[in-house]
Amino acid sequence: MRCRHESKAGLDRRQYIDFLTSTLFGLPVYKVYGGLIADGIFEPAAFAAPLGSKDIRLTLAAAEDLRMPMPIASLLRDRFLTLLAKGGDKLDWGAIGGLAAKDAGMN
Repeated sequence: MRCRHESKAGLDRRQYIDFLTSTLFGLPVYKVYGGLIADGIFEPAAFAAPLGSKDIRLTLAAAEDLRMPMPIASLLRDRFLTLLAKGGDKLDWGAIGGLAAKDAGMN
């Protein structure tokens, strides 16, 4: 699955990721996954979406036992559910980043 680099607002997603990873988020994980998300490359999966979904569910279950809210984890769970509901079982977990473009009506 691939997307164009241009965002709905006209910004080049690749340039934006390059800017972020050369300043605030310079770690390799941000550069690699940021680039894959900007380029819309989610196959082959290095870490399949169902595994990411499982990890978030386990995290939320542990947090619930501790009565510890985790609003971002809840959001991620919902994004994984959306991705899996749309047939993303074989995609990399980074494909949840591509959902925002689809939600905005982009390819």
